[in-house]
Amino acid sequence: MKFVDSAVIEVEAGAGGHGCLSFRREKYVPRGGPDGGDGGHGGSVYLIADLGLDTLVQFRYQRRFKAESGQSGMGAQCSGRAGDDLMIRVPAGTRAYDADTDELIGDLVTPKQRLLVAHGGLHGRGNTRFKTSTDRAPRKTTKGQPGESRRLRLELSVLADVGLVGLPNAGKSSLIRAISAAHPKVADYPFTTLHPHLGVVSVDVDHSFVVADVPGLVAGAALGAGLGIQFLKHLERTRLLLQVADAACEIGEAAQAIRTIEAELKQYRPALHARERWLVLNKTDLLPEAERERHCRAILDELGWTRPCAPISAKTGAGCRDLVYRLAGRLEELCRPGPRTDLEDAPVTVP
Repeated sequence: MKFVDSAVIEVEAGAGGHGCLSFRREKYVPRGGPDGGDGGHGGSVYLIADLGLDTLVQFRYQRRFKAESGQSGMGAQCSGRAGDDLMIRVPAGTRAYDADTDELIGDLVTPKQRLLVAHGGLHGRGNTRFKTSTDRAPRKTTKGQPGESRRLRLELSVLADVGLVGLPNAGKSSLIRAISAAHPKVADYPFTTLHPHLGVVSVDVDHSFVVADVPGLVAGAALGAGLGIQFLKHLERTRLLLQVADAACEIGEAAQAIRTIEAELKQYRPALHARERWLVLNKTDLLPEAERERHCRAILDELGWTRPCAPISAKTGAGCRDLVYRLAGRLEELCRPGPRTDLEDAPVTVP
């Protein structure tokens, strides 16, 4: 299924039913009086978060949604039936904006969470409502009000605890394959990842977290180059970022690649750049075993890196399980006081 993370749709709530003008007419009941009932309320339109969905592709084929209108009132003081509400299923992590005013209507982040986006029209009143001591036979009714209609812009940001960011071919997809059950495409050429992938990482029987992999960034991405900038919004909900870099290249080249990603994050959104970020030096299996620690340390010294670092090999799995346990521990710490975006220095460890 094609991955789509934005869509514009039109929603219209149902109109309220009209009130009824009616008088009671029965044999042997003279002057029976008014008995027109009220109309029914129009149905409202809701968005509802569904964990079974992970893309907005369904809105490429259906863009207009209308709830049921209420029925008009009837005689014998019978009210019309209210229109059914319309529930539109969207992936968890969807934000709804008014497409005309750009106002944020709501953010759906929890399963089965509902968001009212168009209110149904109020019902009309039947002539029974207007009976008074001085007007015993009113001929007045009111019409039902039209339902609310609006254009919505839906934007999906995947829900993940950890986000992977890096240059193309740094090994992000290989890493998510190594630590989770996700199977994104892996090949020896850049831009094999064309849309975000989510992987659930199992730490133990009842403990897991979610990792998101987005297409690789390139220099100038914040200005529109490459694909990755289109998907960086999917990392905005993460608690922690893993910056994946190729450790098998020259020290200066590796350091420059890491600085490039840092610059693009900062230019895209300073808050995302300030998110707690660990460095993952991948492809250490391509380095001579005796040189691995010295080479990784030299890269960190070149950068002046003082935050957590994890040299690994996604291909062989070396260091991956240790990284998973460290991430799980840190995420547990971050969850205790609530989501954090501040940056806290931590010692660098090189196995």
